[in-house]
Amino acid sequence: MPWRQSSYGFWESPVAECVIRGARFHYQRLGKRPEGPVAVFIHGLVMDNLSSWYFTVAGAAAARCEVLVYDLRGHGNSERTVAGYGVTEMASDLEALVDTLVPDRPLVLIGNSFGGVVALEVAARRPDQVRGLFLVDAHVGDAGLGAEMKATLELEGEARAAKIAEGFQSWVGRHSDVRRNRLAQRARELVYETQLVDELSRDSAISPDRLTKYRAPAQLLYGERSDVLERARGLEALLPQAGLTVVPGASHAVLWEATEAVKSGVLALIDAATGV
Repeated sequence: MPWRQSSYGFWESPVAECVIRGARFHYQRLGKRPEGPVAVFIHGLVMDNLSSWYFTVAGAAAARCEVLVYDLRGHGNSERTVAGYGVTEMASDLEALVDTLVPDRPLVLIGNSFGGVVALEVAARRPDQVRGLFLVDAHVGDAGLGAEMKATLELEGEARAAKIAEGFQSWVGRHSDVRRNRLAQRARELVYETQLVDELSRDSAISPDRLTKYRAPAQLLYGERSDVLERARGLEALLPQAGLTVVPGASHAVLWEATEAVKSGVLALIDAATGV
């Protein structure tokens, strides 16, 4: 099926799927362009999917460059496999996806929460291809990440529901009861029917020496009340061209609490990467 102009004014491909690395992935491409950088938006873990970027920033970005949004393995409409949920596996999924859909194109990676770890891993692997990083209250892939996620995801009953709600209250609050229940069911399936928890507890660290090879611009946007803010300060010191912005009053859900700040920052980075 051909590209079409959406009701939001940008060009988009039909919602599509492809099979890579033994799994079916759901994605959408926006802002048709035959060359130049591709902005890839990577969502967060468990209670998230590509729609959080599609309905906030991706459309505006599509006026500047081609955009790729996709559902992580096991999330949204992508296949829920039993295994393949460690950071290195998720990064390999993204590499295979861009090599299939937009081979050899420069990339700008935009990651929210856990999506930032995936973006960092790909940037460490492909420092010449990745022309810009934008991390929104992103986890940084240090040695403590896996243990913390394991502790959260292994909570039971009301304790687990409260912890998930704390991190995703602004995101979940924008949906109907039916939609919230569907997201919660997807989260339960990921936690209890896959190896996600165990794999993340073993595979989440990105060695600092690998990140120093990435020398393109990086913008870090974090909430003032975020529980990962201090780690972001260490990341800012590590990346040669990084800048950290702290949003007053915002929590880990800064994408929803300060959407305009996220959007303006992402667009500025894309302009820099495209030479505007």
